[in-house]
Amino acid sequence: MELLVFGHAGARVFVFPTSMGRFFDWENRHMMELLGHHIENGWLQVYCVDSVDSESWYNDHADPCQKAARHMQFHDYMINEVLPFSRSKNDNPFSIAVGASFGAYHAVNIGLRFPWHFNRILAMSGLYDLNGWTHGYQSEAIYLSNPLEYMKWLNDPAKLEQIKKMDIILPIGRDDQSFERSHGFSNVLWERGVWHAFRVWDGMAHDWQYWEKMLLLYIAGQNTSNSSAA
Repeated sequence: MELLVFGHAGARVFVFPTSMGRFFDWENRHMMELLGHHIENGWLQVYCVDSVDSESWYNDHADPCQKAARHMQFHDYMINEVLPFSRSKNDNPFSIAVGASFGAYHAVNIGLRFPWHFNRILAMSGLYDLNGWTHGYQSEAIYLSNPLEYMKWLNDPAKLEQIKKMDIILPIGRDDQSFERSHGFSNVLWERGVWHAFRVWDGMAHDWQYWEKMLLLYIAGQNTSNSSAA
């Protein structure tokens, strides 16, 4: 697994690429240039990680249980390799999971599974319900891979309290095809007492030009009240 590191200090930011994306996608899209001021001033240190989407959720030759199992291995890699590597380079205790589109799913899923390791989630234009992908298959790995189901039935009080301490920001376009399901996920978070910012943008807002604006607006945790905004 390959990754890119930008910056020397500051909050550790873990960037997940879009569906079947690579670790260099955000750099190629000039997203690091947008964060240049934050990076150069030592406010953020960014880790752009690779994905195994083509071996997990986008693997048409595997059943959902196999896909979820491969996804769990990716989480093991993130928690047991990437996070310790980041701490060896930077002892800043604050960490942020960030992604757009399917990368937003990854940011939310890993943040909710491991809330002790992350302080903020910025998930732009994401989908957080995998029921349409799993075709009725059931397994522990599938359950833990589906943020909507996971949060509905989470019965670990300590973990739920830790999740409530996180800054969770979920911007999405009003006309995005995932809007209704994302709104449903937001409702589940409210039902569990998890404060967050579900930010509604006009139109589709599901492309890099919008994610650039969202990233700059929300990366530092600004405008994260519980209301929606167009």
